[in-house]
Amino acid sequence: MKIVRIDDFEDPRIDDYRNLKDAALAAARSRFIVEGRGNLRVLLDRSGFEPDSILLSERSLRAMERELEALGPRCPVLVAEQPVLDRIVGFPIHRGALAVCERGAGADPLDLARRLLAEEPAPRVIVLEGLTNHDNVGGIFRNVMALGGGAVLLCARSCDPLYRKAIRTSMGGSLCVPFARTRELQDLLLGLRELGFGLLALDPDPAGSDVAELDAASVGPVALLLGTEGEGLSEETLALADHRVRIEMSPGVDSLNVSVAAAIALHRLWVQPRQRG
Repeated sequence: MKIVRIDDFEDPRIDDYRNLKDAALAAARSRFIVEGRGNLRVLLDRSGFEPDSILLSERSLRAMERELEALGPRCPVLVAEQPVLDRIVGFPIHRGALAVCERGAGADPLDLARRLLAEEPAPRVIVLEGLTNHDNVGGIFRNVMALGGGAVLLCARSCDPLYRKAIRTSMGGSLCVPFARTRELQDLLLGLRELGFGLLALDPDPAGSDVAELDAASVGPVALLLGTEGEGLSEETLALADHRVRIEMSPGVDSLNVSVAAAIALHRLWVQPRQRG
């Protein structure tokens, strides 16, 4: 482990951390920021992303010493006093633990789906249309991580899963759940169908089937389609769905938060190891 002490806020070794917005860092350097010890542990233990560097307070260095031992010399551990860290983001929300990671080229969504099919007979993927709220996207990644989902596929308008707020809300899910973005959602849906995925649109229309009627053990590969809380899925996407499913709710309530709805549907579709056996 290569430890480097930082005592100057203007030190060029913390340029990527200092006063840069997520969008600016992504555009200029193709990088993203991870913050918080919990997310850093996911990054080091379970993620395919590689950190360029890690920036810690003395306290976080002591708390994470075991996890950091596996780091090679190519990833320096920068250690600074808390006042320097507080100036970086303007307030101490990160609790003295940050990392800069390279985004990489990004996966092709259909290649990702093929890879999942090669690994298991009935993968579950989430397809997001028009989700622009980072809390909702992060919450969906957290649910996919917890409830047996294989990947998240996003349309061109959905927000960035590697935005700091999305990573925080996902509890590190967007660091370890595979994801890919498509330019043309309808083409992606047709491609998923050709691969053998059933397209299930989560939609509150009473004409749809109750999600509670789904038998996870007998359902094959599934792409669960989710839209925004207001407009929902577009008519073009609904027209391509093989089935519409709804979540039964009390009278007078017409919708749930989209991440909550995703959790309910994923749990119903979750084929746990004992069921597979």
